[in-house]
Amino acid sequence: MALSPFHLAIPVYDLAAARHFYGDVFGCAEGRSSAHWVDFDFFGHQLVIHEHPRTAAQEQAHTNPVDGHDVPVPHFGVVLGWEEWEALADRLQSRGTAFVIEPYVRFKGQVGEQATMFLLDPCGNALEFKAFKDIGQLFAK
Repeated sequence: MALSPFHLAIPVYDLAAARHFYGDVFGCAEGRSSAHWVDFDFFGHQLVIHEHPRTAAQEQAHTNPVDGHDVPVPHFGVVLGWEEWEALADRLQSRGTAFVIEPYVRFKGQVGEQATMFLLDPCGNALEFKAFKDIGQLFAK
């Protein structure tokens, strides 16, 4: 079954810094834009950054414990193929990216084993990128 692209609009209080982050750091192609928002092709999905005053979640993210790490809530991201995830992790690490949770394999040897990493955009929005060697484990219990 083919997946439909999602559409996600997020607040950013520094449009120029966020535009650089999504466009240059991640290499996302830019679509339509105005003086207050920008569309990006975010791994085949439509991500829109909207200029907006700083939110409470951007000031200080709440966290929940998962596999011994404090996972920021809210967060968003994508599930990549294993090799694509490894290439992204290498690219971000080579650029000196600051991670909230460094790239690692979570739930190693258990149901739902996955590679994951968390980082913040320049406006404090939390992102997670993950991958499964067996995509059938995505919703496994």
